[in-house]
Amino acid sequence: MSSRRSRSRQSGASRISDDQIADLVSKLQQLIPEIRNRRSDKVSGSKVLQETCNYIKNLHREVDDLSDRLSELLESTDSNSAQAAIIRSLLM
Repeated sequence: MSSRRSRSRQSGASRISDDQIADLVSKLQQLIPEIRNRRSDKVSGSKVLQETCNYIKNLHREVDDLSDRLSELLESTDSNSAQAAIIRSLLM
């Protein structure tokens, strides 16, 4: 069997149906606050995916900011202080 046929059969076996895609987009729509809080129930799948990407990027930025703030806090506290010990225990 040629590799082309083999790939075709493999991709056919793992294909996601239109109904499954619609269901996954609907689930994403419920998870993303910017979309969930809208009055309109009808949002295109592409808009849901775009908002999901934006939401994930914002979460990454928040994690980076919090990480930076935590690093600054740890640098500004005495490494032997009770406060530093509490922070380190929370990170473990």
